[in-house]
Formats: sequence, structure tokens, C-alpha cells
Amino acid sequence: MTDTRIAATRITVIGGGAFGTALACVARRNGADTVLWARAPAIVDAINRGEGNPDYLPGVALEPGISATTDIEVAITHADAVLLVTPAQYMRGIVQSFVATLSPDTPLVICAKGVERGANLLMSEVLAEITPHNPVAVLSGPTFAIEVARRLPTAVTLAARDAKLAERLASMIGSPIFRPYVSSDLIGAEICGAVKNVLAIACGILQGRNLGDNARAALITRGVAEIARLGAAKGAHPATIMGLSGLGDLTLTCNALQSRNFSLGVALGEGQALDAILQSRRSVAEGVASAESVVALARSLGVEMPICAAVNRIVTEGGDIDETIAGLLSRPFRAE
Repeated sequence: MTDTRIAATRITVIGGGAFGTALACVARRNGADTVLWARAPAIVDAINRGEGNPDYLPGVALEPGISATTDIEVAITHADAVLLVTPAQYMRGIVQSFVATLSPDTPLVICAKGVERGANLLMSEVLAEITPHNPVAVLSGPTFAIEVARRLPTAVTLAARDAKLAERLASMIGSPIFRPYVSSDLIGAEICGAVKNVLAIACGILQGRNLGDNARAALITRGVAEIARLGAAKGAHPATIMGLSGLGDLTLTCNALQSRNFSLGVALGEGQALDAILQSRRSVAEGVASAESVVALARSLGVEMPICAAVNRIVTEGGDIDETIAGLLSRPFRAE
């Protein structure tokens, strides 16, 4: 990939949460005409007044010049690239709301991590049903939004089947402090991102139950094996798992309370009720919704994913945490 950076005439970010706002900062730093769509008028008004996004990034000064709007058609019009930073379970509905306005040549960059409930589809598969002619890429990796917004060094995977598209998008958003590494394994990046959220909940539960660092290390390692099996079944490249969207993101998400999924797992492990945890938060922990669909997808492909199944049993079926952990620990010994 060449080191020459270009600024897109217009980059649109769909999603006014923490990560969407942070990515709008990334685009604006590169000189792009940056438009951020958010559903909440209060967020839009605060950004346009130069007050930042106090709901999701309190105390963080945003790049000047970001234009925010609640009108999704205005946001999409004339976009050179659209970053989709809405929760995975809302992706279909939001894209359907602007597809009539979207140019078929506009690249769509998936920045959500999850598997659609019910249909058990990856986000690229959802877009293929709605906008089959638009080029699609995936941006994934170890990214806490507040660190991205504060200009701390970050590296990500930018995956697209078309290498030229990946390089062009990397040129639009890449910089010395936000470094995209291009990949052709779009499916692998999606699988890693979706499953690591489920595994992060599992790691948090172990933390909340005070089961120790040995257990967490074992869970992460066996979780990598689950990602590898599902990835292989979907045609992912094995090397992707060892990259930023795989091991990099998994390491970050499974070891820090900044992680929404890990911190949710900790609260569950400490005995808090799931509904109470969810009601107390503004942000979405994607692993809760994805647990059921990841397990259903694995089952349909004949892939064994016992850790993800255990998380699903707890967050979807109301399973007892101690009994579920005991079930995992009593599984037969097997070759690694």
C-alpha cells in the first residue's frame, strides 16, 4: 500500500454514539468534509454548537468542522464513503431507510460487530441483500472510542475483497495515529469482531466470579479456537485471527473495564441482573444480542462453540452462572 494519503470530498458517519463520533474526528482530521448522522436531536445540537458529544464522549473536545444532522438523506447525499457505526441489530433498518438515496458507487464501511438475530447473517451479508451493487468494506480492530477521539495511537484492519477499494479507504482515513492495515478477508474480520464480543462477556463473568487469571487465559485461548472453527466454516483466512481484528481486538476487549462487553460480564458475575445492567447503560454491548445468533450460526454449520453457547445460555436463556461454568469445566478432556 502506498503511503500517500488523500482526503475524501465527503465522508458520512452513520451513528452518533462514542465510536461513530470518534471516527468522525478521524475523518475530519484528514481534511474530509465530515457529516455525522445521529438519531438524537440533542446530540446533533451539541456537536453543531461545538460542545462535543457529552452523552457518549464526555469531556472530549471534537475536531472542529464536523457537521451533524438528524436527516439521514442529507447525510448520505454526495458522500464519497459511508461509515456504518450503528449497532449490528439495527443495521438492516437504518440502511433500508436511506438506500433509495444512496449512489450505487458509494462504498459502505461496516464498523459494527455482530451477527443479525433471526437470519444469522454477517453485516456484509445483510448489505448484500439490501444494496447488492455498493462496494463493501469492514473496519475492525482494538479501538476504544475515547482513545481514538483523544488522538491516541490506534491500528485497525480495513478489509475489502477489492484491494484497491481497501487502499483507497485507508488513504481517506489513515494517519500516523490512526493506522489502517488492509486485508482482503472481509468475512474473517467480521467473524472475529462478532465472536470476540461474546467471549468478552465470558471473560467478564470470570472476573466477576473471581475465578482468576489462569481461567481467563484459558478461556481466551479456547475462544480463539472457537473463532477459528467458525471462521473456517465461513471461508475466513486463518491468518486473520492473528491480526488486529482477531487477536488484537480480543486481547483488548477481554481485559479492560472500558470494554462494554467485558464490564457487562463482570456485573453479571458479581450477581447483577442482566435487565438492570442494560437499563443503566446508554451504550450497547453487542455481545448480548450476538450470543444467540453466533450460536445459531455455528449450529447451522456444524461448528462446536461451547464458550459462546455458555454465554448464550446465561444472557438469552437465563441460565444459572455457576451451573453453566460447572458444565464447561466438566466437559471431556480432548486433544488441543
